[in-house]
Amino acid sequence: MMTKVELETFVEGTTNYFATAANQPASVGSPYIVQEGRPTVQEFTGLISIAGKRRGIVYFTASRPMLTVMLMRMGETELTQENMCDLVGEVANTISGNARRDFGKDFMISVPTVVAGEPEKIVTPDNTRSFVIPINWRSHSAQLVVCLE
Repeated sequence: MMTKVELETFVEGTTNYFATAANQPASVGSPYIVQEGRPTVQEFTGLISIAGKRRGIVYFTASRPMLTVMLMRMGETELTQENMCDLVGEVANTISGNARRDFGKDFMISVPTVVAGEPEKIVTPDNTRSFVIPINWRSHSAQLVVCLE
């Protein structure tokens, strides 16, 4: 089970990412535990597998409109599906990579896997709870989901 301090690592990583990369801070809602079923998955999802002392997944999921605005804020003129996939992977990778600093070298992260649509491809590990960190940026919402044993 994740502690409040561990969860805060992901909250801080999320706010830092948006303030730096998207040049505009995001507000983060209160994290919550998914009681039943799977967490929500939006149009694009960047997923990182975690191995080592902690195991599980971390993923960032967002809508096409949010990613479009993020890409424009970053100066990208080609608003292609490929660039949106790259962006969700980058967000998940950056936040997970920053968490690795706090969790230590035994917190091993994979390269990002990107899923466009197809929420059934996102599988959370059995016997672990999913923590959802709601993200609000401009008029858009996204989620960072942390599911670690």
